[in-house]
Amino acid sequence: MINRTLPYFLEDRTGAYTGSDFDDIYDRLFLRVARPTNQSPGAGDTLMVYNVGRRSSAQRESRPPARAPSVVLEFGAGGTLGKISFAGSSVSMPMGQYLRKTSMFGGSLSRKFRGLDGEEYRWTYKGQEGQEWSCTDSRDYLVAHYNLKPPNKPVFGTSGNILTIYEAHARMSAEILASLTIMRHIAALGL
Repeated sequence: MINRTLPYFLEDRTGAYTGSDFDDIYDRLFLRVARPTNQSPGAGDTLMVYNVGRRSSAQRESRPPARAPSVVLEFGAGGTLGKISFAGSSVSMPMGQYLRKTSMFGGSLSRKFRGLDGEEYRWTYKGQEGQEWSCTDSRDYLVAHYNLKPPNKPVFGTSGNILTIYEAHARMSAEILASLTIMRHIAALGL
């Protein structure tokens, strides 16, 4: 089923899961995925998801915001799945435990997770027509979806990459983006 309320349309400025800004086209929400500035070479990769709230599109900066991240993703050496930690709570666990395959013999691009709200969610790759990534809840309601702009499609003044989060789940936006970032990492590295 499709949720009919006004969703958050977050433009992914770069299309790279390793770092980008996600701006709602109606300026209601702004998220950022960034690496820490002091990350040491040779260590596993760390990505931080920030919920910056709102901002004017004129205030683009490449530096991480001067606030604590909402979610920290620590990948292991060689891109292996590491640990996910949620700021403001004591929840920290291995990514493989957080995002589990939906079936024992299923592919790694269909995974489920229990959100901080206690609800179970599922990400699937190309599971719904017209959506590269789809996130549904346990009742099969569409929660969010993500699409990269096809390389042959022209865009005018935007990147064409969009993360859509339905309004009822906006409070989970940082967690949705963090779980999507892990899913895109799994897909990129073939884990």
